[in-house]
Amino acid sequence: MKRGTMMAAGALVALSGCGLAATAANAQAFNPNRVEVAWNRYYDYTEIVGLMQAFAREYPDLVELRQIGTSREGRPMFVAIVTNPETGAHDTKPAMWIDGNVHGNEIQAAEMVLYSLWYLTKEFGKTDDITELLSDYSVYLLPSQNPDGRQAWFDEGHTSSSSRGNRRPVDNDNDGLVDEDHYDDLDGDGSITQMWKEDPSGEWRRNADDPRIFERVEPGQAGGWTFLGFEGIDNDGDGRINEDPIGGDDMNRNWPSDWLPDYIQRGAGLYPFSNPETRAIGEFILAHPNIAGVQSFHNSGGMILRGPGASYLSGVYPPEDVRVYDEIGEIGEKLLPYYDYMIIYRDLYTVHGGFVNWTAEGLGVFSFTNELWTAGKYFQRDVNRPSQEDQWLFRDRLQFGQVFKDFTEHEHPEHGTILLGGLNKWSSRNTPTFMLEEEAHRNFGFTMLHASSMPRLAFGRTEVVRLADGLWQVTVEVANDKPMPTRSGIARRNDIGAPDVMTCEGGSVVAGGTVDGWVNPEFKPVRHEPSRLVVNGGVPGRDARIFRFLVEGDAGDALTLRYSAEKAKDIETTVTLEAD
Repeated sequence: MKRGTMMAAGALVALSGCGLAATAANAQAFNPNRVEVAWNRYYDYTEIVGLMQAFAREYPDLVELRQIGTSREGRPMFVAIVTNPETGAHDTKPAMWIDGNVHGNEIQAAEMVLYSLWYLTKEFGKTDDITELLSDYSVYLLPSQNPDGRQAWFDEGHTSSSSRGNRRPVDNDNDGLVDEDHYDDLDGDGSITQMWKEDPSGEWRRNADDPRIFERVEPGQAGGWTFLGFEGIDNDGDGRINEDPIGGDDMNRNWPSDWLPDYIQRGAGLYPFSNPETRAIGEFILAHPNIAGVQSFHNSGGMILRGPGASYLSGVYPPEDVRVYDEIGEIGEKLLPYYDYMIIYRDLYTVHGGFVNWTAEGLGVFSFTNELWTAGKYFQRDVNRPSQEDQWLFRDRLQFGQVFKDFTEHEHPEHGTILLGGLNKWSSRNTPTFMLEEEAHRNFGFTMLHASSMPRLAFGRTEVVRLADGLWQVTVEVANDKPMPTRSGIARRNDIGAPDVMTCEGGSVVAGGTVDGWVNPEFKPVRHEPSRLVVNGGVPGRDARIFRFLVEGDAGDALTLRYSAEKAKDIETTVTLEAD
């Protein structure tokens, strides 16, 4: 991000100066290497917890580590709370929630969150933008929504797409048993690859130039090979393999907004928040109404996604909210090459009960999901998907064969001699490790753009006019210099959360209300409690509200003006009853 400005879609967004100057002394106080993290590898959940504890230990004045719950299998779930305490407690400021890895196999999502924690801590007091951000706002970071699914992906044999759900036992094949026919890692290499058997009437043949590739033959032809599926045996004797794997619910279908049961949308769980992980996260977020922005990381596809998740909810997003989403999303496309800004239901597929659907539509919080990694980044060319030949070039010349298991003979208890091998669980979806740091940094930049768009209030022009002996007119402006309003259109329309409040204390307030502007203003007084004005619409982004109070008092009396909002830091000023 360029210091001082952000180029928006059709607008130049001015950023104010840093609230806490990054002096030489401050810079020397922070060693960027306090916590060493390599960004060319992945970490299992145990390692992630260890790193989070290291950050809290090395940056005790900046990071609070709070356990919010425990996973189904007993793993602790930690949120790192990061803010500059000198400018206020974390819950007195607008907060950005960042999480990932709701699907256990979407592993780089957790690395994106961990990178955010690393960068924020090492650069605070050293880089103006980061210091300013943590002085104005708080950041809540949860690397993995699904600790059990993540750890299982590392510890057990899996494909690139398995271990997606949590570990709740489920009878997938409706035989009265649970999790009894999981994948079987027959060769013990940690990945579930393919099984092939020679068969004179088989519908597949091996490519003459590259025997790693199996090709389907034309109808009526014999290829000599039959695909038996992914590694496994018929554990329950029903004639099928891998039809009842371990777990579970798709926890990105277990949130309250637009939740639909499992028979309509597979993986929804028994009811919203039915899993200990989603319930713990939900309780934390509901207890922190200062959360004004949400970023959740998934994989894959190179997408910057916003709701709604279903077409019949498209009208839920008011135009003023869409403008904020569009501005951030369109800048995001520039920060994240080969990523597209998209709407979930329209450009991807229908999702009921999704996490960002709940935070956006149920809580009125501006929320994005980024689908990490995209085929366009293989060779960083403007193609939707590289050819099969080019994909093998990438695997061979840049990954050096590490994502492929050579086909070898194996004795299967049911099929006899088979070939076992093929692409392993590292071959797709996750970002290649040599490209991981760039992916993390660019996504961190996008998320900080989102965070720095949260509301920031200040009192603007103030005018005191003496109307008569002992009667004064006080007019004050409350300005928001950021794109996000203090109350989203969804929150206002659906009465979500508490409205903003403007108060005037001191003297006797006989009338209070809003005015349309400084030129030819129309005063709109409220009928009740004039010293306390409820502001349902909040303060719009890059705009201001003007308030007026008629006050009985003596010259020299002091009034305290205070503006409070859930999604913005409260501001307060003192005005003296003295005619200009």
